[in-house]
Amino acid sequence: MSKHTSLLNSFAKGKPKQAQITSGQNTVIYTRVSTKEQAETNQSLETQKKYCIQYAEKNNLNVVGFFGGTYESAKTDERNEFNRMIKYVKNLNQKIGFILVYSLDRFSRTGDNAIYISSQLKKQGISIIAVTQPIDVSTVSGTLQQNIQFIFSKYDNDLRREKSVSGMKEKLLKGEWIGAAPIGYKYASAYKSKNQVIEISDQGLLLKKAFLWKISECLSNIQISQRLSKLGFKIGNKRLSEIFRNPFYCGLVTHTLLEGQTVKGKHPALISEEIFLKVNNLINEKHSGFRWSKDDEPTPLRRFLICEECGVPFTGYVKKKKLTNGNVNLHYYYKCRTKGCSINRSVPVLHDSFENFIEKFEINSSYHELIKVQLEKAYHDLCNDEIENSKVIKLKLSELNDKLSILEERFAYGEIDRTLFDKLSVKLKAEISEKSIELDKTGLKISNFSETIDKVIVTTSKLKSLWKNGSSDYKKILQNICFPRGLHHNANNGTFRTEDVNVVMDLTNKLSDFYEGNKQRKLTKNSELSCSVPRVGIEPTHLTVHDFESCASTSSAIQAFNRPSIFYVGLQK
Repeated sequence: MSKHTSLLNSFAKGKPKQAQITSGQNTVIYTRVSTKEQAETNQSLETQKKYCIQYAEKNNLNVVGFFGGTYESAKTDERNEFNRMIKYVKNLNQKIGFILVYSLDRFSRTGDNAIYISSQLKKQGISIIAVTQPIDVSTVSGTLQQNIQFIFSKYDNDLRREKSVSGMKEKLLKGEWIGAAPIGYKYASAYKSKNQVIEISDQGLLLKKAFLWKISECLSNIQISQRLSKLGFKIGNKRLSEIFRNPFYCGLVTHTLLEGQTVKGKHPALISEEIFLKVNNLINEKHSGFRWSKDDEPTPLRRFLICEECGVPFTGYVKKKKLTNGNVNLHYYYKCRTKGCSINRSVPVLHDSFENFIEKFEINSSYHELIKVQLEKAYHDLCNDEIENSKVIKLKLSELNDKLSILEERFAYGEIDRTLFDKLSVKLKAEISEKSIELDKTGLKISNFSETIDKVIVTTSKLKSLWKNGSSDYKKILQNICFPRGLHHNANNGTFRTEDVNVVMDLTNKLSDFYEGNKQRKLTKNSELSCSVPRVGIEPTHLTVHDFESCASTSSAIQAFNRPSIFYVGLQK
């Protein structure tokens, strides 16, 4: 060796390879069993802990913490003690070198996820050692052996589950139940796994009465629930609905593991199959009378109209009337849902009132061209400022994205550390998000404004006939676009009140009214009507007529003229 060897060695790169176990390294111990029964009778936690401590003492490891010590399934890594341990070894200031376990399946049975966790720990210098399966994980072959053990642990777990599921399915096919007994039943006190015995409980006798009440008196679930409550059995009407539809009560077993089959159960039937079918036929018949498709729903104003008296939306219902020839007439009504409110209106009467109300917002067809000119001029004038504004925002967005790309490259090449990268990238992303929102608010999204305006004007000229003759689905779209916040209805005098009208519909209506009252007035290029835009403020948007220049730069103005596309496209759906 050269006399300069010791000096030259100071320029060498890398660190000398250390043995897997170094005396005095900090270590934690993790123990677990999968069920409470194992904790009490099988491989005890104390046995696992004893073997791990002996291993640590033999190799002179410094044990700084114990984790687990309870029963947790390893089928998933979402375990309280397991996660507490992982967090501890990653965040502790005093560096941890090892996690000691009795065997690798005590650590995890998740296979690929266990491999990922162990590799992440290894990057931080933390190794997992199974004291009954000594493997040198500092080598490539040792890491492979450990990963194979993790895979086999998952395979063993999946195999056990498959056997367990097969066993449960066989049990169900024999007519035996698995899991807790349904409400109204109980396992016999002398029940053993080989001879399953299920009995009807006191609650079951009351449920039998519930089935009979349903048939004989046609009571609702709420009424039955109230009756049972008086007898000391409190049960909700939704749970009753589940019970009425569960064939277990007529002696049949159903389960997802049976894959669509029904099996005759070994348990005693609470009611006959005939009674069960009668109850469900009654439920289906009752529900069928209140269901209708979107196309033919007779009460499109339900949940849209709001009771002026109590502020609750109206609901819809139907009354059946049997005729002498055996046919049934259906009469539909709107009703306030508030208890004690006596408001009840027939569908034809309320629909006539609504049609007359919406007719007031129709524009005079004589002024179509004049209104179109005013809307187009106002829109294009407002667009000039918005176009310039959007260009500035797009330029700034481009600069911010370039800065972010450069920052990511510098981080990738190691020129800056993670802390600085996170700090700067978060700031840049926040600015990009802010500018993107500003760009969206410019609202320049109508490709053919003139064509859209034509369609909107035609639509607002015949609102009443469109609503009256449209399908139920179309009616809902139209009424919600016209009055976004619904309508308040005073049933006493038949009037309607709205807190908000579609901004475009209100605008065209006001222009129409203006021309109607100024028939002799000539239209000029700089007419004050070219600026009919909404005022900006805290209150809901309202329209007024004032000088265009005073509001041409407001973003809310351009949004008002973007609404026609929403107005018309919504009706086309």
